[in-house]
Amino acid sequence: MADEVELWRAALQQCLHDHSHQLPDVLDSLANSLAHRFQQSGVLSDLDEAVNLHRAALARRAAAHPLRSNSLNDLALALQLRFHQRGVQGDLDEAIQLHRATLALRQPGHPDRFMSLANLASCLQDRCVLPDVLSDLDTAIELHQAALEICLPDHRPKLLYGLADSHLHRFQRGGVLLDLDEAIRLNRAALALCPLGHPDRFGSLMSLANSLVISSPERHVLPDLDEVVSLHRAALALCPIGHPHRMMSLNSLSISLGNRFSHGGDPSDLDEIIELHRDALVLCPPDSPYRPGLLFNLANRLVDKFRQRNVLSDLDEAIAKHRAALALCPLGHPDRYASLGNLANSLRVRSEQRKILSDVDEEIELRRGALALCPPGHFDRSTALNSLARSLQYRSKWQGQMSDMDEAFSLYAELSQHSHLVSRMDIRAARQWIASAEQADHGSVLDAYQTALKFVDQYVAVLAPSSHHFDVVTKVVSSIAMDAFSCCVRHGALTHAVKLVEQGRAVLWTQLARLRTPLDDLSASGASGNTLAEEFKKVSLSLRKMFDAKEESPRIRQLTAQWDDVVSRIRQLPDFSRFLLPPLFSDLQKAAEHGPVIIVNGSKYSCDVLIVTRDRDPIHIPLDITLAEVSELSAEFQSLTRRVGSSDHQLETHKMVGMLRKLWACVVSPVVQALRGLIDPGSRIWWCPTADFTLLPLHAAGPYEKRRHNLSHFYVSSYTSTLAALIRARHRVSQDTSIQQFVAIGQGHPDGGKELRHVATELNLVEERVAPFMSFTSLSGVDATVQGASDALSRAQWLHLACHGVPNRNQPFKSSFAMRDGPFTIMDIIRSRMQNPEFAFLSACHTTVGDESSPDEAIHLAAAMQFSGFCSVVGSMWSVDDEVVREVVRAFYDALVEEGGEGRLDCGRAAVALHVGMKTLRKKIPLEQQIVFVHIGV
Repeated sequence: MADEVELWRAALQQCLHDHSHQLPDVLDSLANSLAHRFQQSGVLSDLDEAVNLHRAALARRAAAHPLRSNSLNDLALALQLRFHQRGVQGDLDEAIQLHRATLALRQPGHPDRFMSLANLASCLQDRCVLPDVLSDLDTAIELHQAALEICLPDHRPKLLYGLADSHLHRFQRGGVLLDLDEAIRLNRAALALCPLGHPDRFGSLMSLANSLVISSPERHVLPDLDEVVSLHRAALALCPIGHPHRMMSLNSLSISLGNRFSHGGDPSDLDEIIELHRDALVLCPPDSPYRPGLLFNLANRLVDKFRQRNVLSDLDEAIAKHRAALALCPLGHPDRYASLGNLANSLRVRSEQRKILSDVDEEIELRRGALALCPPGHFDRSTALNSLARSLQYRSKWQGQMSDMDEAFSLYAELSQHSHLVSRMDIRAARQWIASAEQADHGSVLDAYQTALKFVDQYVAVLAPSSHHFDVVTKVVSSIAMDAFSCCVRHGALTHAVKLVEQGRAVLWTQLARLRTPLDDLSASGASGNTLAEEFKKVSLSLRKMFDAKEESPRIRQLTAQWDDVVSRIRQLPDFSRFLLPPLFSDLQKAAEHGPVIIVNGSKYSCDVLIVTRDRDPIHIPLDITLAEVSELSAEFQSLTRRVGSSDHQLETHKMVGMLRKLWACVVSPVVQALRGLIDPGSRIWWCPTADFTLLPLHAAGPYEKRRHNLSHFYVSSYTSTLAALIRARHRVSQDTSIQQFVAIGQGHPDGGKELRHVATELNLVEERVAPFMSFTSLSGVDATVQGASDALSRAQWLHLACHGVPNRNQPFKSSFAMRDGPFTIMDIIRSRMQNPEFAFLSACHTTVGDESSPDEAIHLAAAMQFSGFCSVVGSMWSVDDEVVREVVRAFYDALVEEGGEGRLDCGRAAVALHVGMKTLRKKIPLEQQIVFVHIGV
């Protein structure tokens, strides 16, 4: 390589002497040789000279020169390479401008247009690493796709794994698993085009391994890590001693083995990992830009070895290697932030072993240095604040210095001033603030919860509406809202407790509900309001149509940005400053207009009830039960209901009664005592349970003893997932009684499902009772298909569904009703366009069962019906008996007809009808079938 550079230098001198017209060509050739030498040796002066030579060549090729696009492209590539080494934003911005200029000269039909598209995409992808934006990545993906459409077959593998890399980066920013899946699919396609001997096989192996290693921590799949190791071993086999990529391949294999080791792999791998890192380091020149990364990779594995074998010399060597890496990362180096953090982490490990105060002091100074590299608005600032705060708390606990603890919480307080787009790292930092404040009983704990829930709201708000975000959302939300509720109760802030638990639960339904917000007041507010209302409707409808799109496309992001913009403009209007913001307590009290709402909260800190009424502050009832006990009771109840009818019936009933007695004693009886002074017997109440309380039949609790009354003797129970859901349902109750269409759908012979023999009889029972009051349509047998059900929902104000309910506890959006030709899923329900729907009776199993690990998101069939517009829904908590359900349906509709007046049925009387109907069946059907159905909504 050195000989080649010198040859081109000699050629340049000759051109200058001869004033040759080939001077631009020679300048570019010398620059390319220097760039290649830099990639081998890592000497940055070679790269700087290459950039200057490319500039000189470009200056000699005017706008009309046929090779100007080549010079633009070469200079852009050199600047991008320099950006990778020094992280100077100006180099990357200039490279993007140059690639855009190149693309403008390489119009459709130009043989190198595909390469320009790919190069511009690569630069835009790099720019996304700095600011927390996704728009450049969307554009990069579009450019890669355009390049693939026009490229020659020989270039296809490289473009495929370039596109895969863009999807991978977008996954790392947005957390959407579809991007990760697409990256893996594209990389597999690229590798399939690269058999042994293909020049791009090494790159394809590395790219596929990279996407799989990111997949594994997200999904905790060890087989993926085994495949990653195999891919890297195959790549290393292509790099014998002396190969220019051998150092990179050794490092990649050692990292993949390290990932497998960290996720429960073979402990004996650790020695091989360290040897591979050492071998890679030997091949790395002292001034190579890759040396810092190799040093701290080796150091981190030496720390692992120390933790495994407790040999202090391994830890000392790790710290020495981290110091060496930091010395190679001066101010301005792109790896300085990571290097400061790595050294700080290893010093923490040693301080925990040797109790050396100087290690703790140095750790804190290193973390101060890392924070200084992350000014307000920086993507990593919240992580840097959190790391420094935790180090200060560690020293404070060791030395008892309150000044350290005070500084730690002042750092956490900065999180509340967060100004850029929220990431999962920000939420993680806020959660650590919560944990620290709870442990120290610090006065900032309420601010910590408020900040965390604000972050969650902002994070979810920018996600496109999709079930594919469910895993992402449940991971970031977890128990924050319920713990916030407990914290507020413990501090006497009861109205605040209601607001925060409301803000942090059912966040996906809340996000989707924002797209269906009634706009009557806005439309009536004036010309500007009417215009904004129409714009809001249009954008919201477009987003709803794209629900569950197979890819997080630029179109979805564009619509989301438009939606955010119109919401912002609506909030600038008088009287609309809180449009779609979390409601105030005075707004939430409207949920209790027709009876108290009883929030039953479960938190690891305490379990409590707040009774919300329409005209007073919440009433607090502390519960004498822990969350662990609630979870145990819930698990026992779920296990019992799964065995209903399969063993000794008397024994099952005895066990169920025992659980309902415990529920009465620990939860419901104290509530009844408090309600006696508030409402009359026979009044309606609404349960709003959280955490594992959502899985328990609160409505059925009681002492189950002679001369003592169960809850159902005192009050008529309904449920609501949130107060806002109940308020929305009340707003939707139709005032137009002229149109009432009742549709009954029955499917007793579903695709691949067990026969339900009594569906036809059930539909006849419904028709006999309902037909005198409203237009009645029945859909059954071959007509009860997925499309038939969807069409029926679009015209039904009242609905009765008799079929199999199929819960999907792992992917709750795939929970479904079984139709003749397949599943009618929650996603199908959400997409349906309905006209003033009022009431739905879901005569099917498990229609109120959602994701067991995230019950507070309430993703189940009954909730989907309520979200889609049905103000009043009857659903089931577990399996229903096909024979018994006929009696339940008969009793319910008989009571509903009797409760109705003025020749019409009232969906607002459904809860009372269910209550009355079940009383008539107490001695006729088993206990578990008496209490399986619940009412949700108005």
